[in-house]
Formats: sequence, C-alpha cells, structure tokens
Amino acid sequence: MCDYSLHAVASRPAQVGETLVTTTFRGTSTRGFASESEPGVAVCMLPGTELAFTEDVKYDNRWIWTRSINSRVGKFGKIDPHIPERHHDAIEFPDGNYVLVTQLCEGQRVTVLQLPVTAAPISQPERTATSTPAARTLAVD
Repeated sequence: MCDYSLHAVASRPAQVGETLVTTTFRGTSTRGFASESEPGVAVCMLPGTELAFTEDVKYDNRWIWTRSINSRVGKFGKIDPHIPERHHDAIEFPDGNYVLVTQLCEGQRVTVLQLPVTAAPISQPERTATSTPAARTLAVD
C-alpha cells in the first residue's frame, strides 16, 4: 500500500472524495500523499485507485529537472515490485507513462476519485424457475 521507505511513518488508507497533498515525510527522503490536516500521516492507496490532480502533474526528473505531464488524472499502481528496497509506488497516466510517487513535486493537490474493488462479489445462487408466468400480448385490430 505504501512504499517500503514509509513503513516507519504513521499511515492510513485513502478515502473516496478526500483531497490530499504531495509531501515529503519528516525523517525520510520519500514523498507521498498526506491530508493537509494530518501532514505527518501517509495516506496509502491500493493499486487501481483513481486520482484527479488540480493542475497538470509536475515531477522531478532524476532529482534535477522539473517536468510536467499534460494530464490531471491518473491511476495509482506499483512498478517493479520484484526489486526489493526500491520505490514502487507510481501513478499511471492515460498515455501509458508512469511517474514514481516519490518524484512528484511537493504541494500538488489530488482528489481520490475511486478506490479499486478489493474483493470478489458474492455470487448469487442461480435462479431456477419452477413456473413462469405466461407471456401476455396485446392484440391490436
């Protein structure tokens, strides 16, 4: 849910409709999402969480240059999860590009639009009809 480098930071799950801000958490060099009312608490997201930014997304490219993506919507996900001790949390944009969450510039506001479905729906028992009502037709002369 939250990147490996935030395991020592207090955290909570994201909620639909809340507005978050990108921030660097105290005692880490990792950026993530937090509520303005709880800036020290990381807000964790499940892969598939849909997000809307208030402006085009800005990020640090290799910690030197700031770039922007001509998009305000994205989906939270993980990249390279098989590589340990590396940042995995990322935002996927409609054009297929990814940006690591830790590379997002600080102070950007984002709204949680939708959370992913986390459990399979309970299947309904099959309906078996022992009798069906006769179809009625209206005759028009």
